[in-house]
Amino acid sequence: MNNHIVVIEDDQEMCDLLEIGLRKRGFAVTTYTSGRAGLAAINSQPTEVVLADINLPDGNGLEICKQVVANQPDIPVILMTAFGRMDTAIAAIRAGAYDFVTKPLDMDILALSLERALRYSTLQKTVKELSDAARLPQQFDNLTGESPAMAALFSHLSRIADSEASLLITGESGSGKELTAKAVHSHSRRKDHRMITINCAAMPEQLLESELFGHRRGAFTDAKSHNRGLFLEADGGTLFLDEVGEIPLSLQPKLLRALEERCVRPVGGSAEIPFDVRIIAATNRDLESAVEDNLFREDLFYRLNVITIELPPLRARGTDVLLLAKQFIEHFSRRQERGVTGISDAAAKKLLDYSWPGNVRELRNAIEHAVALTRFDSIVPDDLPKKIRRFRNDYIMVGAQDPMELISMEEMERRYIMHVLKTAGGNRTLAARILQVDRKTLYRKLQRYEEQNAS
Repeated sequence: MNNHIVVIEDDQEMCDLLEIGLRKRGFAVTTYTSGRAGLAAINSQPTEVVLADINLPDGNGLEICKQVVANQPDIPVILMTAFGRMDTAIAAIRAGAYDFVTKPLDMDILALSLERALRYSTLQKTVKELSDAARLPQQFDNLTGESPAMAALFSHLSRIADSEASLLITGESGSGKELTAKAVHSHSRRKDHRMITINCAAMPEQLLESELFGHRRGAFTDAKSHNRGLFLEADGGTLFLDEVGEIPLSLQPKLLRALEERCVRPVGGSAEIPFDVRIIAATNRDLESAVEDNLFREDLFYRLNVITIELPPLRARGTDVLLLAKQFIEHFSRRQERGVTGISDAAAKKLLDYSWPGNVRELRNAIEHAVALTRFDSIVPDDLPKKIRRFRNDYIMVGAQDPMELISMEEMERRYIMHVLKTAGGNRTLAARILQVDRKTLYRKLQRYEEQNAS
């Protein structure tokens, strides 16, 4: 019940009158004639408001009020007494009472006081729930983060996880693309089937073709038996094409045809075999630039890029760095049987200042390194890898006072463009979006800078 009132009153006749009167007014009431029984009930069952008499056979309502306020401060206590003296009212306030009423009771006035107390109780519990939720890191499977960038990512993932559309996950190396793919699969309608992963950059073209589409025995020199291929192995589930931007251009038409026709022809085979898989692809390359440079087929790009998830780099996730560092400290402390429990303020500042080009993967390695080396129960700056300890942010100086230090508008533009490109991890499409210029305009500027450096 969400309006449960616990009444503690030593007079059984008064208890009965209160129960009848308050139930008529819509309250759920349980009565007790001793303080001990009332407190036990408050501690063992949901209670929204306590209504207690000050004078009880085994104590007094002031002590009950103090205990409830100390242990369950979101439960308001209203005290009753037949003696409406000022000193009694002051004592009730000091005990933490929400309200104070005198006998003989006016049931309508008491009901108003109880309604206000119920609203207060509901508000207190809501605030506590929101506060507790805010302290917990938000998660989507094994993805963790509290930053606005991750909150937006979790919201997006929850909406697209159950879709059948192809998904392209983009992001810098180490930003969690495979983890994201696994999270999407585990929340999809295909979660009871397999998710099979293949790294398209890890094998030569002939082997990659065989792994994806399968082959018949005798199709090539080492083909001593039939191979179904990963499209068929993943049937009913998900096929994750990691580093899809590295698929050789000559193999891309066959991949495109498989995605369009939803069937494959094994190497050396003559029959088309249908499959039912969801395709999730990932890349740290700028595929739009690769299309512009004729290194990736445009039609394949659009076939893969039905839905896009762009993972934020770690440097854009604020204090998520410290949240993840804490998780890694706990993990490696257990694994290495070390008593490392935290991180010093100075070391935390180093982690926040660093740009993390290797993203979460680099942070994990840095914390493993630090846990292994530290002599203390908390990581200090000297425990961190040298490049993190010695890192200094690059700043573009625009406020120089010495005329000799001032630079031209063209040079300022060049420095800023290169800074944005570096911050975007070399992704020219993202850099153009940040700079709010056409990609071709950005390419021309970058080409001019290269020619100036070469001359």
